[in-house]
Amino acid sequence: MALEHVLLVALRERSGSGLELTKRFERTIGFFWHASHQQIYRTLARMADDGWVEVETVVQAGRPDKKVYAVSALGEKALAEWLATPSPPERLRTEVAVKMRGASYGDRAAVLHELAGRLADHRARLAAYRQMETEQFPDPADLGETALDRWLVLRGGLLMEEFWIAWLTDYLTAHGAAPDSTAPDTPAPDTPAPDTPAPSDPAPEETP
Repeated sequence: MALEHVLLVALRERSGSGLELTKRFERTIGFFWHASHQQIYRTLARMADDGWVEVETVVQAGRPDKKVYAVSALGEKALAEWLATPSPPERLRTEVAVKMRGASYGDRAAVLHELAGRLADHRARLAAYRQMETEQFPDPADLGETALDRWLVLRGGLLMEEFWIAWLTDYLTAHGAAPDSTAPDTPAPDTPAPDTPAPSDPAPEETP
């Protein structure tokens, strides 16, 4: 999988400029696929050269013109081919698991402190996901196919955070560092908050 495929999906959901796509990555898509604004702009330029996207220049009064990208017929074909190609299994590879296993050979207190911090981050992210679900998908049973897919991906994010919270809590508890289960789930400073559409925006941003 490449950033091109992520952008194709995002642009099939809604066309937009490079800046708009960057904001969508910061708010939602970035929860499961990180990309810097430089990477997004470079990739869009390459996709335009390859004919995967069409570019429309929109004149803005008092501001520089902006380029709005939309998926071309060739891009739709490339996306369909990628969707039909099986993806290799994703293996869990996490440095923190190695630290958990090797804590007996070093400063366990430092490892436990790090795990407590990670637990707080996962709790904050879980709270953000739950807020997204409440605000953007109040009635999942009434969703169309596209919105249903977005909700199910969000559900995957919720389940992943619940997994990490359970695993870290088990480890901390087993080593006498049980976390405070009553601690409020508030977003950490570096946790992206769910986006709130502007009044002129009729639809919510896509969710992870």
